[in-house]
Amino acid sequence: MGKSKVFIVEDDIMYSKMLSHKLSMDPDFDVEVFNDGASFLKRLHLNPSVVTLDHSLPDISGLELLKKIKKDYPNVNVVVLSAQEDVSIAVEMLKHGAYDYIIKDTGSLDKIWQLVHHADEKRNLQQELELLTNEITAKYNFQEYIKGSSAPMQKVFSLLEKSARANITVSITGETGTGKELAAKAIHFNSDRLKKPFIAINVAAIPKELIESELFGYEKGAFTGADQPKAGKFEEANKGTIFLDEIGEMDISTQSKLLRALQEREITRLGSNKIIPLDLRVIVATHRDLLHEVKEGRFREDLYYRLLGISVEMPPLRDRGNDIILLSKIFVNDFCKMNGIQRKNLSQDAINKLLKYQFPGNIRELKSIAEIAVVMSDSDNIEEEDIKFNQRNHVNDLITEGLTLEEYDSRIIKWYLNEYNNNVIIVAKKLDIGKSTIYRMIKEGKI
Repeated sequence: MGKSKVFIVEDDIMYSKMLSHKLSMDPDFDVEVFNDGASFLKRLHLNPSVVTLDHSLPDISGLELLKKIKKDYPNVNVVVLSAQEDVSIAVEMLKHGAYDYIIKDTGSLDKIWQLVHHADEKRNLQQELELLTNEITAKYNFQEYIKGSSAPMQKVFSLLEKSARANITVSITGETGTGKELAAKAIHFNSDRLKKPFIAINVAAIPKELIESELFGYEKGAFTGADQPKAGKFEEANKGTIFLDEIGEMDISTQSKLLRALQEREITRLGSNKIIPLDLRVIVATHRDLLHEVKEGRFREDLYYRLLGISVEMPPLRDRGNDIILLSKIFVNDFCKMNGIQRKNLSQDAINKLLKYQFPGNIRELKSIAEIAVVMSDSDNIEEEDIKFNQRNHVNDLITEGLTLEEYDSRIIKWYLNEYNNNVIIVAKKLDIGKSTIYRMIKEGKI
């Protein structure tokens, strides 16, 4: 993949030079500066990956430019910059498709650096997905998609390839943090359903009172608060793949409804008698021993055998040998690039220390350890003392809930808002994030 085009639209000459210099530090960025809207529009046909857009330009308003960009090139990510804080403007820009809204201050260059990298990564992922969906005969190389060369992972790759060839239910087991959802995505995008939806739902994250409506949908008036009809996850996944993560957490009453849906290959929304036929692949995952759950009476035996299909066990990281080093280097390099830090190498002592650790939190814990090591390191090398293991294992305790990174972000921000009486300015400073990020999450109902 070539360089990513980043366009800076900024009438403040000094600020545009500083921002251009900052972003040009990444050799993967091709940065171009425009001091007015008209000159920028003449080059918009080049379809940049990211645009940093000053809200107040001499010839065209930032809002009008944003509307023009999103109308003609909806996949271009736009980071809006402003010298003044105005919540109403921030909400308006976000409503019209801005990726984020940043106040230009002493720390804004670093924030913009991170946002531009996130936005560019999002654009690249979208392009990769489009490429995959447009080339239905092209198959994933599982070893490129899921990193690992150890013997346990070679067995996993073999099972994933076999699973992708047939329309069969797949049961993925393994400890928390071993990459079960990544394996499920690899199966889907390597199958003949790759152009159809991949819908993931974490069963453990949904209250049992809501799980049925989330899975099967509901009609208007089906229950208090059902103001509009809503399709369930099964309906959204039709013709594609539904991934039910942490299936072992599903309560018995919902298990019976799931069993019927899988047996009959049809569902009905809550509050409706209309039958919706299903044509989809089902992939489930759990860190529990489902057979033990069956014996204990917590999981239906008939559903267990219905879901069994091909069983893929994701090995714990401690059993993957030198994959620990391979993944560590990937995480270190990615973090350095994302944060504008010169690339660092792992010393042999650091490698030896990593290889001796058991990683109860698996890949997620390794990623956290690698990123902290980059921050702790004072040189181009990551030394043994830079590798910090949390002996109280808070990392493992935290990730056992199986939340997404966005859900963890929401929890952290919500905690700080409660702690500081909903003062967005103080919380933004404490967490070193843009106030617009908090406003946007509030607007989207994530906080």
